[in-house]
Amino acid sequence: MDISVILTCVGAYLLGSINTAVLVAKVRGVDIYEEGSGNPGASNAYRTMGKAAAAVVYLGDLAKGFVPALIGLIVLGETLAFAAGFFAVVGHCYPVFHRFKGGKGVATAGGAILATIPIAVAGFLAVYLIIVRTTKISSLGSLVVAVLAVPAALALGVSGWALGWFSLTIVLVLYRHRANITRLLGGRENKMVTP
Repeated sequence: MDISVILTCVGAYLLGSINTAVLVAKVRGVDIYEEGSGNPGASNAYRTMGKAAAAVVYLGDLAKGFVPALIGLIVLGETLAFAAGFFAVVGHCYPVFHRFKGGKGVATAGGAILATIPIAVAGFLAVYLIIVRTTKISSLGSLVVAVLAVPAALALGVSGWALGWFSLTIVLVLYRHRANITRLLGGRENKMVTP
């Protein structure tokens, strides 16, 4: 295996392991694991610290997926780009720097999508925003986009190993939402309410 592949994937994981929500919360004197849903991601940052903090968290998490996927695309092409995106999401979900207690991976996966299939981003964002504005449930928007993501990528010409890596990314995002899915089915899911 080419050393550049290994370095890109390891670097993607390590970058993904830097949890933006934890850092932003720490600056504000908040333990994000103890506030709101306890999830160290943009939605919980929005609930517990407001719009500005959530925007910083979201952009940081987006960059963690975008940068490694873009580097992968430049270094060895589409397959490495999707692999790097996957490892960035793994880092976000299971960060080595935060005792492997991470977020759900949505924004980081979104950053990887922005680098690899940017034409899909506007559609995914529109679907997410419509659902969240209608229901006030962020996880529902994320889950619907995740379900649509692989068929959309396939329709846009993603195939082979690239599609495999992307599918693994989406499976991981869905897996990380398993508690949300249970709450949604039971009508108990958290709504987007600012502090």
